[in-house]
Amino acid sequence: MNIDKLLKEVNKIHFIGIGGAGMCPIAEILISLGYTVTGSDNNDTETFRRIEREGAKVFLGQKKENISNDTELVIYTNAILEGNEELEYAKENFPCFERADILGAISRIFSNCIGVCGTHGKTTTSSMITQILLEAGLDPSAVIGGKLPAIDAYGRYGKSENFVCESCEFNNTFLKMNADTAVILNIDEDHLDFFKNLENIKKSFRKFADNTTKTIIYNGDDKNTVDALKGITGKKLISVGKSKSNEWVAENINVPGGFCSSYDAYRNGEFIAKIELSVPGEHNIINSLCAVAAAVESGADIDAVCRGLKNFRGAARRFELLGTYKGITFADDYAHHPAEIRVTLEAAKKMGYKRVWAVHQPFTFTRTEKFLNEFADVLKLADKCVISAIMGSREINKTGIKAADLAQLVPDSVQLDTFEEICDYVTENAAEGDIVITLGCGDIYKAARMMVNRLSD
Repeated sequence: MNIDKLLKEVNKIHFIGIGGAGMCPIAEILISLGYTVTGSDNNDTETFRRIEREGAKVFLGQKKENISNDTELVIYTNAILEGNEELEYAKENFPCFERADILGAISRIFSNCIGVCGTHGKTTTSSMITQILLEAGLDPSAVIGGKLPAIDAYGRYGKSENFVCESCEFNNTFLKMNADTAVILNIDEDHLDFFKNLENIKKSFRKFADNTTKTIIYNGDDKNTVDALKGITGKKLISVGKSKSNEWVAENINVPGGFCSSYDAYRNGEFIAKIELSVPGEHNIINSLCAVAAAVESGADIDAVCRGLKNFRGAARRFELLGTYKGITFADDYAHHPAEIRVTLEAAKKMGYKRVWAVHQPFTFTRTEKFLNEFADVLKLADKCVISAIMGSREINKTGIKAADLAQLVPDSVQLDTFEEICDYVTENAAEGDIVITLGCGDIYKAARMMVNRLSD
């Protein structure tokens, strides 16, 4: 059954897991396009109530009675576990598709779908592009992996042909969409439980590029990305980087520390603008320059580009500053790969704090085992390191890897399984002038909130 054809024929769509950060903005777009939307979730979250306010009929808890007989299409998230009553009933009685399928179909509705992919930096770059297009009055739709403060949401529906879509490589979900403009930030080893090796990852990114209809904006300084794109024809190719061989080049880079940096943007040797950023870290130079190129290709004027980037202060969970309590600063970051943790801690070390605390939640057993030494090396950058239990997520621990195995490789680190233990230890031992950063893509942010609440009280 073709979901593109089905989407043109149906009116009533039911979402299983509608409160998920990735599901809510898709449902919101479909409501705006005139569809009748219902949905369920096991968790009473902010996004669950948001989509209810937008007009969806929602059910807390998942059971087959949530799906009415006149439902014409069911969308579910792959986070739903096997044996879920509502999903099993749906598959027996209605056309069912995963989130990636409906996102792919939506990507083909818009004439300028900007698909942002890469092992690192997708959410930040998608957010930057969205903010620039908003500043330029280009009214984009968007589906982003983190909350963008400018819209206070994970996505939005706009009335233009511009659609900014974070395009994730996990399980090849990004191959179900067709971007008009692809932004490829970098290619690195990750999700090896699925891809097995780097070559397979490169092949998937190559396929994503092949599926792109018009333009490919890519990091010309990233060898793996350049390798993956060799021989691509029939597309407009735009390279971005610090090397002068690229079309868009960042020069006179200034990263003084703190939540700011700047550089001069050149295109084909011609000075275009001085770009000022309000987010930390040298890695955001390339992220932002890719956003510049994508926004200009989409019709944004350079003044709007500069305003948008200067006003952008990060997406949720991307070095998100939570505040300072009893003289201790707290931040939260989604970093869950050694390369991501490195750039976050390196940025923090330049900010002038007395000590940098890394509170890390390892995510998935396979990633922890594969990159055990690499995780240890980057966590050594912190002055103090606390490691929680591994969050297995979708995996079964087949090898017996433990968080203690990682802690043994990080001198003077502390391994504590629960967030309560972590909260007790950090709040008792952190001192005025320190920064504490929670790191991980699981639920380590809850530990950050516990510590903030403890010191607020």
